[in-house]
Amino acid sequence: MSTPSHQQPSVLSKPSSALIFVLVSFSALALYPMIAGQFGIDLVTKIMIYAILALSLELLVGGTGLVCFGQAAFFGIGAYTTVLLSPSNDPAGLSLWAVAMLAAATYAFFVGALSLRTSGVYFIMVTLAFAQMAYYVVHDTALGGGTDGIYLYIKPILGPLDLERPLILYFVTLSSLIAVFAFLARLSRSRFGRALAGIRVNEQRMRAAGFSTYPYKLAAFTVSGGLAGLAGFLFAVKDGFVNPEMLSWHLSGAVLIMIILGGIGHLRGALIGAFAFALLQELFKSEAIFGAFAKHWHLGLGLTIIASVALLPNGLVGVPGQLKEGLMGRSSRRAQTSGDADVSIEDLERR
Repeated sequence: MSTPSHQQPSVLSKPSSALIFVLVSFSALALYPMIAGQFGIDLVTKIMIYAILALSLELLVGGTGLVCFGQAAFFGIGAYTTVLLSPSNDPAGLSLWAVAMLAAATYAFFVGALSLRTSGVYFIMVTLAFAQMAYYVVHDTALGGGTDGIYLYIKPILGPLDLERPLILYFVTLSSLIAVFAFLARLSRSRFGRALAGIRVNEQRMRAAGFSTYPYKLAAFTVSGGLAGLAGFLFAVKDGFVNPEMLSWHLSGAVLIMIILGGIGHLRGALIGAFAFALLQELFKSEAIFGAFAKHWHLGLGLTIIASVALLPNGLVGVPGQLKEGLMGRSSRRAQTSGDADVSIEDLERR
């Protein structure tokens, strides 16, 4: 029996709430410089760079089920490559951008080729070990300036765009963030992305279905490292300075907290988590709000994250669903109570 024409579904599907949220968020970021001062622009630029780094880790953790504890190594390699290879007379940004991503991706390929032969907690520890190796190379040798770090004296130029100007760097960073988000969203819907999702859910079943999972995981690890190198390039350009702390396990842990706080398994969760984590840091560091307690901002931040994980098992991205579920639960309980009352009244009238 054919469906009446007025009941046929529309060809154009209604935009999802997630898509609307992402579009509104990126639009707000594009308009933000119109109302922000220099400090605000610099702060949001830094947060967007961390958001790119969080998205690179989300590809591994949320997309493939690989908990990497050495993401800061790829971030730092991208930053150090930018500074070390920055020419003094011809700051060509596009080539430097590509080389920084290539250097980070190359190291990620090397680390992944070895660490992916392990699994579980062993994989976590091996990635941490490789990250610490990179950390001590720049910390204990003259290659990266030792503990003092090195400066980027001439910032690169991307065609007509001079990254020395904070507003131009802001929009270049925003464009990079949008491009990375769109790339990962498209990747997750491709055959490759669906294979990664299958590996995350049940790798043994994927092998039984005829998939060689190792090349897929290695490709995802390499792509993730390249994206982290892009974030490192942007960070080096923004600050004009790099030091070994950019490769430390503290940053790897912070990025992992970002995606947990935002909600693992959602690209927009990485965005939300990066902004929430950075803004919470700024909040607890504020002496105007917390006074002398601002010196102990780690304590306030830690307690807030613990509370968030305990109360929001799906992260901040799951808050609307929890609220909706709570409201629907209340409505159903009220309807059930009202129905029981009506039945009782009818019984009394019958009696």
